[in-house]
Amino acid sequence: MEANPAVALFLALGLIIAASRIAGAVVRRIGQPRVLGELIIGIVLGPTLLDMLHWDIFNGAHLEEPVFEFAELGVLLLMFLVGLEVNLKELAKVGRVAAFAGFAGALLPAALTLPLLLLFDYGWAPALFAGVTLAATSVSISAQVLLELGFLRTKEGNALLATALIDDILAILLVSLATALVASGGEVNAAELVIIIIRMSAYLVIAFLLAWYGIPRFIDWISDQPVLAQSAGIAASALVVMLLFAWSAQELGGVATITGSFIAGVGFSRAREHLRHVIEEAASAIAYAFLVPIFFVNVGLQADLSTFPLSALPLALLLLVIGIVSKIGGCGAGALLGGFNRQESLRLGVCMISRGEVGLIIASLGLSTRVFRPNDPLFASLFFVILLTTLVTPILVRMVFPRREETTAADKVAVGGASS
Repeated sequence: MEANPAVALFLALGLIIAASRIAGAVVRRIGQPRVLGELIIGIVLGPTLLDMLHWDIFNGAHLEEPVFEFAELGVLLLMFLVGLEVNLKELAKVGRVAAFAGFAGALLPAALTLPLLLLFDYGWAPALFAGVTLAATSVSISAQVLLELGFLRTKEGNALLATALIDDILAILLVSLATALVASGGEVNAAELVIIIIRMSAYLVIAFLLAWYGIPRFIDWISDQPVLAQSAGIAASALVVMLLFAWSAQELGGVATITGSFIAGVGFSRAREHLRHVIEEAASAIAYAFLVPIFFVNVGLQADLSTFPLSALPLALLLLVIGIVSKIGGCGAGALLGGFNRQESLRLGVCMISRGEVGLIIASLGLSTRVFRPNDPLFASLFFVILLTTLVTPILVRMVFPRREETTAADKVAVGGASS
């Protein structure tokens, strides 16, 4: 009797989820974010050490593709939840600082990375994707530390949340442009570039307007239908919309699918509070219990660090320096221009260092579009930078902030799924 390949997949997914939860719990016990444990266990299970997907117990089943597809669903849900957390009222309170710090903190890493990689004889496509990867910021890690220190509801804490939001939006726009350029086939003349930008811009404007005005009305209508008004019906409707936006982003706009899911999340953030709570609760349960751990572990499963040549170590270290200095300098300088003093600016810059899950999302997109190769020293170098910035950020944040015990229930709500 021929073996059913789905049976092997069930075992692989079970092992991945169990290992990710155990690893996440271990690193949380030592004060580090769960994502760090999931990254490390992915490396352990991947070709670097154990090469799990090619164990004999799986009977030769080709598991890379279905595991990757589950991971893609995980990243869509992750970016949907990021969009769902958008709060324009909070953003407006520190709008000037967030605008300057967000733009400078996203553009400076990209501006420094691009010429460096061109000097190392990389093409424009991998150099551009690497720059956008380092432009990203993971707010959840710093937010969790500020929560523990009692600083999340201070001026610096609000600025962190708002700046990271602007940084993420800009990074999404940059990666959308990079994806569109790569999809065009490499050599792009001025006319083609204009067409790509027009197509992308038109999609983004139409999708955002549709999400901003249409989604709240749509979900209100769903909640008024007796057959669909249950929590499951509301949550299912939101997931359908998210998937349609993700599809349309790539097929109609030529941009990354995560852009569409993020925009859908922003639209649902404007739904009535009880409806948004139902959607967030359902999406979080599916994401953090099932799909998101698969995404993080899968990044490690695709990275073979055993083939990382020592000759590439100087590049990795240079990228690490750029990754740290550009965020402190870019965000710090932007915060100074926005009205923060030097100490507040330094604190904000340090909080923005971690690349975490957002950097991984962009780097994995580079893999899926074949801009990076799993055994490429550049991808391994970026993985190294993401891992190290995720590890050092909590340490550095604790160094620049004094400890105080003022954590409130409102703080815990603000962080939300940061520790999930």
